[in-house]
Amino acid sequence: MKTLQKTLIALAAGSLLSMGAQAAVSYGNGYTGQPYVGAKVGQFDLDVDGADDPNAYGVYAGYNFDPNFGMEAEFVGSDDADYRGGDIDAKTYGAYGTYRYAFPNTGLYAKGKLGVARTEIEATGTAFNNFSDSDTSLAGGVGLGYSVNPNFSVEAEYDKLGSDADLMTVGAQLKF
Repeated sequence: MKTLQKTLIALAAGSLLSMGAQAAVSYGNGYTGQPYVGAKVGQFDLDVDGADDPNAYGVYAGYNFDPNFGMEAEFVGSDDADYRGGDIDAKTYGAYGTYRYAFPNTGLYAKGKLGVARTEIEATGTAFNNFSDSDTSLAGGVGLGYSVNPNFSVEAEYDKLGSDADLMTVGAQLKF
């Protein structure tokens, strides 16, 4: 990723995370729905021969309809680094349904997600024979999270993005 793109993503994520408004909606069933935004960092695990796996940076947003079920959308891109005479660029866009299981009497929860993701990988240069792949496929992930307080949590997650890419991340989210 170019420095300007990284800066814009960081500014957008920072702006969204700094909003402290309580924008919850009651559905009349005793539970208040909860939107959230977050940022994550990690590493892609790409199926590109001879390539080091690039760092990953992303943003995501979602909505919990009740304590267990929700939806989430995310964008994650790589750092477009120079590896052994070539450049590797990876990015993914995804939309998922989510399920959370809160462990009783703790802030710890397990998270699963299933949906569709578009993953684009481009490895240019003689070291990679100008490898390029774009794939839209079924994708999913599992993770563990910890709710620090009712409006802030941290998560570690593993995502399977298709046949050529996996993603491991840690992130933080602000709930409104």
